[in-house]
Amino acid sequence: MKIMTWNVQWCCGVDKRVDPARIVAEAQRLLDFDVLCVQEIADNYPHPRLHGSGGEDQFAVLAALLPGYTAVPGIATDHPAEGGARRRFGNMILSRLPVRQAFRHLLPSPVDPGVNGMSRIAVEAVVAAPFGDLRVVTTHLEWYSLKQRAAQVEALRAIYAEGHAHARLGSIVDESGGPFTTYLRPAATVVCGDFNLEYDHPLHARMGAPFADGTPALANAWDLLHPGEPYPSTFKVHEKWVPGDPELHCDFFFVSPELQPRLRSVHSDRGVTASDHQPVMLELE
Repeated sequence: MKIMTWNVQWCCGVDKRVDPARIVAEAQRLLDFDVLCVQEIADNYPHPRLHGSGGEDQFAVLAALLPGYTAVPGIATDHPAEGGARRRFGNMILSRLPVRQAFRHLLPSPVDPGVNGMSRIAVEAVVAAPFGDLRVVTTHLEWYSLKQRAAQVEALRAIYAEGHAHARLGSIVDESGGPFTTYLRPAATVVCGDFNLEYDHPLHARMGAPFADGTPALANAWDLLHPGEPYPSTFKVHEKWVPGDPELHCDFFFVSPELQPRLRSVHSDRGVTASDHQPVMLELE
């Protein structure tokens, strides 16, 4: 099974051209992905609100470009626009594996006076992998506010722990076919995306910290497959906000213990310029 996570910057490349088809083509060139997790998907933000954008509904465009994939959009920002329309921004999961369940978890944004920011979301899809059901959670954490980013890390940990508890302790209590119907949650979990924090930041370590209730800890897949090796740069590799900006390392895959024996590879592609981030790819066997 192959998963890609990629912050696609509203499909805007280093050349400042917005092109959702290029994003899909580059992703397919790099990996025959079963699941594609993308962040910074926009709808109705025409230039100059987002540079180069025609205001296209990228949630719909990306879904149409990947026929045979189930699209699970997650809207974090939803604002009014002219003529009764809406402006939307968020993340998305596209899966060619059957999607058993889908969840949208709005992440906390505690007030941080005077600090810029936007609403953030974690999108979850329970997919039927060849080896059994798997939770795939993707997110994009706050850039400006450390206070909000820290709260969002805690929320991600809680989302993971809650689902894992359902896997360990849950049972089928309703098979009516109505909205109360029980669908069991799998323990195997991947949490991925743009965390907007460095590999050596304390919040990265917090993502892999033990749980007081005995929930098994998450681990960065890179650490398991490349112990002691430097984490690859995933941001500001080709596009600098200020000349000389250092390269950053903020796009990760965290995995639960159930998946650790199945880890085959995790890597990033340094050459892609279709976004300001580099895609990161995970393979499970």
